[in-house]
Amino acid sequence: MIKTAVILAAGMGSRIRKRAGNRPKGFLMIDEKSIIEHSISKLVEAGVKTIFIGTGYMKEEYEKLMLRYPQIKCVYNSRYETTGSLFTLYQFKNYIKEDFLLLESDVIYEKRALKTLVNHSRSDVILASKLNGAGDEVYIETDENNNLKNMSKQKEELNSIYAELVGLTKLSYATFQRLCDEANTLFLLNQSIDYEYGLVKISEKANVYIHKLDNLAWCEVDDEDHWARATTIVYPIIKAREGIPHGVKRNILLNPGPATTTDTVKYAQIVEDICPREKEFGETMEFISTELTKFVGNPEKYTTVLFGGSGTAAVESILSSVIDNGTVVIINNGPYGERMCKIAEIYGLNYLEYKSSAEQAIDMNDLEIFIKKISTNVSYLALVHCETSTGLLNDIEQIGEFCAVKNIEMIVDAMSSYAAVPIDMQKMNISYLAASANKNLQGMAGVSFVIANKERLEKTEQMKPRNLYLHLYDQYHYFQMNKQMRFTPPIQTIYALKQAIIETQWEGIETRYERYSKSWTTLTDGITRLGLTYLVPETHHSKIITSILEPSDKKYNFDIMHDFFYKQGFTIYPGKIDKLKTFRIANIGDITYRDIERFLHLLEQYLKDLKGE
Repeated sequence: MIKTAVILAAGMGSRIRKRAGNRPKGFLMIDEKSIIEHSISKLVEAGVKTIFIGTGYMKEEYEKLMLRYPQIKCVYNSRYETTGSLFTLYQFKNYIKEDFLLLESDVIYEKRALKTLVNHSRSDVILASKLNGAGDEVYIETDENNNLKNMSKQKEELNSIYAELVGLTKLSYATFQRLCDEANTLFLLNQSIDYEYGLVKISEKANVYIHKLDNLAWCEVDDEDHWARATTIVYPIIKAREGIPHGVKRNILLNPGPATTTDTVKYAQIVEDICPREKEFGETMEFISTELTKFVGNPEKYTTVLFGGSGTAAVESILSSVIDNGTVVIINNGPYGERMCKIAEIYGLNYLEYKSSAEQAIDMNDLEIFIKKISTNVSYLALVHCETSTGLLNDIEQIGEFCAVKNIEMIVDAMSSYAAVPIDMQKMNISYLAASANKNLQGMAGVSFVIANKERLEKTEQMKPRNLYLHLYDQYHYFQMNKQMRFTPPIQTIYALKQAIIETQWEGIETRYERYSKSWTTLTDGITRLGLTYLVPETHHSKIITSILEPSDKKYNFDIMHDFFYKQGFTIYPGKIDKLKTFRIANIGDITYRDIERFLHLLEQYLKDLKGE
C-alpha cells in the first residue's frame, strides 16, 4: 500500500501569473477549492499518510497548508528559479524511504487515476492517456511491452507516439534511488532538466511501465487556454463522474435515437427545483445555445434557437417560419424527406418534390435539370443530411456549392448527423439546420433546436406567422431579449443536454465519429459474415445507421427477433422503407464496437436457432 506522495510545486507559473496573482498556480480556485487541495483530498482518500510538497516560488503559501493538513511536509528548493523539476525531486533524497506517488501540482484529475496507480501490480508506473490536443503535451514512446522508451514535448524526437503524460506516477524506492544517482551525473551538465528526462534515462536500465487510461478526465493548467478547458469541460466531467451515487442498468439502444446515454447525463437531470424564469436557468440555456452553435458555426454569424419537442418540431419550425411565397424544392430520398413534404403541404407552401433514390447519391445533373424546368425562381432547397430510415448520407457540401451558385437558401435536417458527422454551416452554405438532443449528442429526448444564419433569420421578422409555438423568429427574438423560451421548457432535459454538450466537447466530434465508424465497420463486417446484406453502398453510407435486409427464412419474424434481443438488453428497430423488408441498427450513443460484437454474437445465435442448428 502506498502511504507517501510527493507533489512538485516549485515552478514559477509565469504563463498564468496574471490569473494566479501573487500565489503559485496550484492555488488557482476551481469550485471554491484550490487545485492542489483537490489533489490533497484525493490523496488522503486514497490512503496516503504523508504528502511532501516540493516548494519554490511563494513557498509560504504551501507552508500555510501544513496548518490545515497534518499530512503535509514542505521541502524547499532554494534554487527554484534556475533549476528544473528533477532538481526539486532530488531534494527528497533524504526524505523518501519507501515507494511513493509523484504528482505535478497543476494537474486536476479523477480520483480513479490514483486508485489505478496504487493498486497496480507493477512497482514503477507512469499514468498516461490518449492525446487530448490541449497543447504543451509530453508525448510518450513505449517498447513492445508498453515500457517507457522515450518522452518529449517534441514529436519529432520520438519514433512513435503511444500516449500523453498525465503527470501522476508511481515510483519504487529502488527506482527513486537509481534516479537520484542518475541525477548526480546529469546535474554536472544541466540542473534545469525536468523529472521526465530523468525517468527516460533510468528507463534505459530499468522497466518503467506506461499504463494508459483512454477516457480519464484530467488536464494540466499552464496557461489561459488550459484554464478555460479545465473550468468549462474537464472539471465538470470529473465532478459529474465522481458524483454518481450508483450506476444505472445499462441497456444498449440500437434504435436511431434516443440513444444510450452515460450515467452522468442521466444524473444531470436530478437538480433542485427551479423556475425556468430565474436568471440561473437562463444562463444555462444561453450556454447551451452558444455551445450548440460552436459545433457547426461561428456564434457571431449563427445562432441556436431551442424548442421543447421532438426533432420534427425543429424541422417544422424552419419550414413554417422562413419560407415566404417563394418556391422551395424538397429532396425526398426517404421517409424523412417525405415528412418535410407533408409539412410543406399542411402549411400550403409553394413546394416541389424532387424524388431521389433511397440507396444512391443524388444525381446533381438531374437535380439541376429539374430546377431549370421550374417556371418560377427557386428560393429554397430542403433536404435530410443522413436519412434515418436507411443511413444514406447526402453530400450537403456539394449541394451547398450548387445552392450558392443558384442563390438558393439551403435548409438541412441534420437530425441523425449533427454532433457526429463534422458540419461547417458557412463552408457548406447552410442557412438553417435542424437537430435534436437525443441522438449523437447523447442527451435526453425532449429538446430540439434550429441553428440559423442570423442575417437570414433577421430578415424573416416581417413575415406573417403561420403558427404560434413553432414560430422561429419570435422564439429567437424572445430568447435574445430575455434569455428564456417563450413557453415552459423541459427543465430537467435541458440540464441533461448541458452535460451531454460538455461530454461531446470532451470527446470531440471527429473522435466521436471515429468511434461510431469503428462500430459501423464491426457491424457491417459481422452481418456480411453471417450472410446478411445492407441497403446503402459504403460510398454513400453515414456509418451511423444501417438498414439491413431481413433474413429470407420463412420462420423469421421481426417482433420475435426484437423480443429475443430485448431480453438480452439490446433494442433494435424495424425498417421504414416501403416495398423492402428491412430492420435497422444504429451504432450511436454511449456504446463501442465491443457492444456491437456482443450484438453480433447474439444475432449469430438467433440465426442458428432460426435454421434449427
